Amino acid sequence: MAKTLKLTMAQAVVKYMTAQKVLVDGEIQPLFAGVWAIFGHGNVAGLGEALYQVQEELPTYRAHNEQGMAHAAIAFAKTDNRRRMMACTASAGPGSTNMVTAAAVAHVNRLPVLFLPGDTFATRMPDPVLQQVENFHDHTLTSNDCFKPVSRFFDRITRPEQLLTSLPQALRVLTDPVECGPVTLALPQDVQTMAFDYPESLFAEKVHRLRRQAPDTTELGEAVAQIRGSKKPLLIAGGGAHYSGALAELDDLVSALQLPVGETQAGKGALPWDHPCNMGSIGVTGAVSTNTLAAEADLIIAVGTRLGDFASGSRAMINPKARILSVNVASFDAVKHRSQPLVGDAKLALPALLAGLHDWRPEKAWTERCASLRAQWNETVDRACADKGRELPSDAEAVGAVNRAAGERDIVVCAAGGLPGELQKLWRTRYDRGYHVEYGYSCMGYEIAGGLGAKMARPDSEVFVMVGDGSYLMLNSEIATSVMLGHKIIVVVLDNRGFGCIHRLQQFCGGPGFNNLLEDCKTVEAGAPKTDFAAHARALGARAEQVGSIAELEAALDRARASDITYVISLDTDPLADTKDGGSWWDVAMPEVSERAEVVAAREVYESHKARQKENL
Repeated sequence: MAKTLKLTMAQAVVKYMTAQKVLVDGEIQPLFAGVWAIFGHGNVAGLGEALYQVQEELPTYRAHNEQGMAHAAIAFAKTDNRRRMMACTASAGPGSTNMVTAAAVAHVNRLPVLFLPGDTFATRMPDPVLQQVENFHDHTLTSNDCFKPVSRFFDRITRPEQLLTSLPQALRVLTDPVECGPVTLALPQDVQTMAFDYPESLFAEKVHRLRRQAPDTTELGEAVAQIRGSKKPLLIAGGGAHYSGALAELDDLVSALQLPVGETQAGKGALPWDHPCNMGSIGVTGAVSTNTLAAEADLIIAVGTRLGDFASGSRAMINPKARILSVNVASFDAVKHRSQPLVGDAKLALPALLAGLHDWRPEKAWTERCASLRAQWNETVDRACADKGRELPSDAEAVGAVNRAAGERDIVVCAAGGLPGELQKLWRTRYDRGYHVEYGYSCMGYEIAGGLGAKMARPDSEVFVMVGDGSYLMLNSEIATSVMLGHKIIVVVLDNRGFGCIHRLQQFCGGPGFNNLLEDCKTVEAGAPKTDFAAHARALGARAEQVGSIAELEAALDRARASDITYVISLDTDPLADTKDGGSWWDVAMPEVSERAEVVAAREVYESHKARQKENL
């Protein structure tokens, strides 16, 4: 008879988690680096008791905001290339639904997080309970059903024995290169405390390794033939190249074949910025060099990217006559844009392509054009990042100052507003983990919490968080968490007095300044208050200062690097200034009818781009 262990459902979940290991660089490590928890009545007695028993094996971290702690977990997984991960638990009701936005971030970016939200009583004996959302036509629904569309796997554990089938499925998804994403196990607070005789075998140590799918031989042959038929190819490196661990193979391929490379937001850092094949970023916030090549190329080789609208210029930037070869582990992504799919792990697919192309090269004129465009773009970056001595600096000048302060293995973190565009164009890194911008969901409020998660994954790196005043005000509480946990980050707040990025987009669409910059909002006669970000950060336990110029920012960054705790620097910037060089059209729908002549004119421009877009459909 099989040996059993009598455990509560919550204890079984935790014990199963501690049994999961992963092979990282030849070393076996715990798969789960910890659990973020904000306790309430929905999880403190069950899961809280279980976590208390295993603090040495599975540390529990307390945060100040449920969404913030989930962002930290996401950033940890991203920084660690999806090899290790964290779990998040909150109480039934608002504590759990506060994590739904973060679950969407993880889902869009294909990043693993285990969500363990407390849920209402499965027995329904005390219903309706505190914070229960009653559904009038379906009593099986709770507020945690909001997790369903933003989870790659969802289950509600209404009996303790259901873990026997649910837990293996949850781990399958979290560790699968194709299915990877957030998993939600909703845990009713009464069932968390119910006991069951679990087989000991459920808790046997399991060492996870990245499953690598080799490319199909027929698809590989077709891909080789497609590249051989090309004279002006452009390779686009996406996040999948990082998650595959295929950066050496990518370098081997492009160096041997002299292939120009453009990087997406998720792909940036796949090659060192000064690699001769690195043309810069691509797309709506792309470099002139790369976007010019995309418009002229006869073949796009997409490696580990979905070619979303920002990478493809909303399908209007790429030469409509160009063919697309998509190397992707997920067939769901490989067939987008009418691509020729090469389904397989990049670490296996790229060497296979190189083996079939050893005697092929692009035409010489194309290689020479790539080198010329690359040199011109690097000069553009130098100019954009230089201190102009202006009263209100641009974001680009601030990016240049932070980039100069960053070391070879330091990390920049950002997510929303105009800064991701400036960073994608201008940030230079040779470190493959040095650029961390969440631009799949582009979630305002991710930045500071994300910086904390990145620091936990790479404690030896300085982590620079670049954040606008809008995002800072949305979610800043994890500054206090970083101080409490001793994970120092450097936060640079660029204050343009509102949502400057959307203000500029509003003007591009023909609209007047309205409800974005604070001066254009409905306010009292005295106007909106000037936020003292440095004072606020000091109140959260950080060291902080306000600076008034790029020179002062550079001096403050030296002090920040020397600090042993989180350091916040605030700088006022120009809301109207952005880097005009580079970029491409973005499909933001404009009104067909308007009383404003500016909107009518913008609509005409919009329709001309839509015509180009249709050529690529």
